[in-house]
Amino acid sequence: MTLVGCNVNNCAHNTNSTCYANKISVNGKKARTSNNTCCSSFVNQSGYSDFSNSALDNTQCSSLSCNVKTCVHNAGSICALRNLSITSNADSANASSQTYCGSFRCK
Repeated sequence: MTLVGCNVNNCAHNTNSTCYANKISVNGKKARTSNNTCCSSFVNQSGYSDFSNSALDNTQCSSLSCNVKTCVHNAGSICALRNLSITSNADSANASSQTYCGSFRCK
């Protein structure tokens, strides 16, 4: 199980700065910097106020796919890290394109 820290405050999966999505997918096929990546699992909580995540049963990410071929942590489309950080440059992200993987390291 991977622990995913999240500072995207308005993501429906974020509870107390931890991501509780069962499955997370990081995209950015030819990324050279972390800003070229995104968390495609981002869901804006304003559109999903009744959206449930796995925080109630304390289940964190069980599947972390990485479609960033240029990341040193990508091991066959799976992130090899045990701890990962998802973040945003925006105060309030409106789309997954405003999120990025803070743990990305280019090969």
